[in-house]
Amino acid sequence: PPQQSNGTSYGAMALAIITLEVLAGMWINAFIVCVLCIAWVKKKTLNSNEKILLLLGCSRISFSCFAWLYHFLSKIFPNLLHCQTILQVLASFGTSFNYSNLWISACLCGFYCIKIANFRNSFFIYLKVKIDRMVPWLLLGSEIFALAINIIIYVLGETLQKNNITLTGQENFWEAATRKDKHLFPFHFLSGLVFAAPFMVVTFSAVSLLFSLWRHKRTMQTNSMKDLSMDAHIRAMKSVLSFLVMYSINFVFLILTIIYDTNKDNIMTLLIYIYLHAFPCVHSLILIFSNPKLEKALLKFLSCVK
Repeated sequence: PPQQSNGTSYGAMALAIITLEVLAGMWINAFIVCVLCIAWVKKKTLNSNEKILLLLGCSRISFSCFAWLYHFLSKIFPNLLHCQTILQVLASFGTSFNYSNLWISACLCGFYCIKIANFRNSFFIYLKVKIDRMVPWLLLGSEIFALAINIIIYVLGETLQKNNITLTGQENFWEAATRKDKHLFPFHFLSGLVFAAPFMVVTFSAVSLLFSLWRHKRTMQTNSMKDLSMDAHIRAMKSVLSFLVMYSINFVFLILTIIYDTNKDNIMTLLIYIYLHAFPCVHSLILIFSNPKLEKALLKFLSCVK
């Protein structure tokens, strides 16, 4: 049938594009991890920013691997759909690393905001002093939180599947759909909350940095002075604002995965998967060019390859 052929073509196209995006994303994030690991071996230590970037790179590599493997097996070997255990394990790992990716990215934006922004609030000053000690605990908490949420969602999914199986044939379609929506509500609510919380952190960090930059610029113009922190503000703002734009679009597509049936092969599913897999690659490139050490290492590597 025409619909089946269109679905097959969309599925093949999605798999081909996702494969290219995954390869590019894994190469870029592997480059970040390698540069930071070499610096770690040489200096015997990493600063807070490098710790966040290192864990973010590892998380994105893991997410890309499991997500691509899930799509590959589900498209190339559709008979595996009858063996739910394999796909459930892959989907569970991919989801966990995706949550970790979102929260570590939010931690990075919050770190930029606290380190660079200038506010006279006593609590903000306390955070600025203690942030370096807090970063390892924030990263550990992000990983534990991502794992816990993934387990809860997995249990909810198992409960939903059992409840769907117990639906009897005597129920009409409306009653079955109503019961299904009731069981899906906590699943959708929890997933939306996980996506919305880091998005709010990124938004708050970007707005705070923008306000700090505006106030700092006005102070410098009033005093007719130039300050080196202005360059730090502008460099951080370019990174955070570009990330905010990407994160906003990413948030919309993540919500679409909740309200839209992504099990069907169509143009909407293709667009959703293309952007979700392009996000780790493009944002990692932005992080490289906003970090002088990573940018210098990349240019040196490209010159050696040339």
